Amino acid sequence: MARMTMQQAVVAGISEEMRRDRDVFIMGLDIGRFGGPLNSCKGLWEEFGAERVIDTPISEGAIVGAGVGAALMGKRPIVDIMFLEYLSLVLQQLGCDAGAMHYYSDGKARVPLVVRAKFGVGPYHGHAYDYHAWAAHVPGVKIAVPSNPRDAKGMIKSAIRDDNPVLFLEHMALYHGARDEVESQEYLTPLGKAQVVREGDAVTIVSLGAMVRRAVAAAQTLAAEGVEAEVIDLRTIVPLDKTAVLESVRRTGRLVVATEAMKFCGSGGEVAAIVAEEGFHSLKAPIERVATPNVPIPFARNLESLLIPDETHIVAAVRRALAA
Repeated sequence: MARMTMQQAVVAGISEEMRRDRDVFIMGLDIGRFGGPLNSCKGLWEEFGAERVIDTPISEGAIVGAGVGAALMGKRPIVDIMFLEYLSLVLQQLGCDAGAMHYYSDGKARVPLVVRAKFGVGPYHGHAYDYHAWAAHVPGVKIAVPSNPRDAKGMIKSAIRDDNPVLFLEHMALYHGARDEVESQEYLTPLGKAQVVREGDAVTIVSLGAMVRRAVAAAQTLAAEGVEAEVIDLRTIVPLDKTAVLESVRRTGRLVVATEAMKFCGSGGEVAAIVAEEGFHSLKAPIERVATPNVPIPFARNLESLLIPDETHIVAAVRRALAA
């Protein structure tokens, strides 16, 4: 066991997979001697060299396109596009090419590609936008969002081994934040499997990424009032573990969905829609959604804190659900 930050855990998982399989390599901007933005690739160039840790020009579309080609030829590339707000520059390659190739080829082709991106409001100010909903609408692309270092290591390993393209998102508020105990031995965290991080019977709070810790903090506040909330960490948006969500709502009868993404057309709305369609008769109250308003992310720290929902917003949403 070792205590690691999320950044360290992701790099550890990539290192293990690069040692295990020589077809795994990584390319991106400033990932060589510089070590990647926010140390996202720290130590990889020193261990594996420039042939497997490839510094590229500033052309996100070109490097993701090259990754698609390499994956089709049997390699397992990882492409670091730095920040999720650059997703628009690679939607053609990720969506129309990587995501669809398996279908276009009648199952004969596979594209084992991982695209890494950092996102979320954290201590660094800038590049914070959470645009994962753009990719969630693309058939064939998986989306992984770890909320803690242990999951981050196991999920990046699972993403690299997956025969489908995976968009792997690393929240900047968690990146160099709290450390967790991470196993040094081999383990994988499955994609598409949610986790109940806190059990309860009064309300279900579904969250992901940095919102998981805020949801747990909200649940602790509510517990002091005698309200036991169940907190679910989705871990992956695609595939979405609707079974875990529906089973929890059947026990609690109430649902609060808490995400940092913008509320309109966000993945939290998809969770709410699934429960409305398939678990409606279990509901004792209307579904509550906690999310970021549809406005640009400000740069000023005080405005960021006003915009992004926290545990107080989640507690308020739970109280509304209980009062309904």
